[in-house]
Amino acid sequence: MNIYVCIKQVPDTEAVLNIKEGKFINEENIKWIISPYDEIVLEFALQLKEKNSDFKVTLITVGPPRAESTIRSGLAMGAENAIHIEASDYLDHKTIAKALAQALKNEGDFGVIFTGKQAIDDDASLTHIYLAQSLEIPVVTNVIGFQMEAEKVIVEREIDQGAREKIEMSIPCVIAATKGINDVNEPRYATLMGIMKAKKIPIKKISIQDLGIEGATPTVTTEKLEAPPEKPSGRIIEGEVTESIKELVRLLKDEAKVL
Repeated sequence: MNIYVCIKQVPDTEAVLNIKEGKFINEENIKWIISPYDEIVLEFALQLKEKNSDFKVTLITVGPPRAESTIRSGLAMGAENAIHIEASDYLDHKTIAKALAQALKNEGDFGVIFTGKQAIDDDASLTHIYLAQSLEIPVVTNVIGFQMEAEKVIVEREIDQGAREKIEMSIPCVIAATKGINDVNEPRYATLMGIMKAKKIPIKKISIQDLGIEGATPTVTTEKLEAPPEKPSGRIIEGEVTESIKELVRLLKDEAKVL
């Protein structure tokens, strides 16, 4: 079975982001990584491959040329193949999903398609749902448990108030996973041998225009992007405890207006 793992390139969680021209992120000096939830599910897909010799793991992503570095990182972890749908312009989630779906249809041999439950840059949690809709296959999100039996999978997912539910689905299907699906706490690090091997693996490049997607014009556009206001510095109330409490109550009432 060919297992596909959808990954997205995002800024490192420790990156300092600055706004450019009121609509874009200034990409200078940003370190780019695999979105952490995608990396978690990639680790799980690699574990499945290690337990099943007939499984192959293929990465697929939509993004600009710089996304190749993220693909190489995934290949260095142990994936065998990769597809890069090149698109430099901003695309909304539905258009990205249509591109992924068309590329998978062209490949024609997809079984289980893994994604992270959301990307950490926009936290939208939409692409996997649109992807399943485009492929007309079942989808489940927030997955923390996975079993495969013949032509079906049984998954366990988190729902409200800590409860869990089990769902049985036929293959092919889309699985959007979260922390807890792996047997290990952290995804593996790429070894030096893995990094050297990844450099030699050919990446299949596809222009998004070549996919011929109908109705692929983005329906969502960015009108304005701005950083959140800086939080005011805290205030230390000095003095005796009794007087400090009185002053705190006064400040909460007269300045903060929360009492």
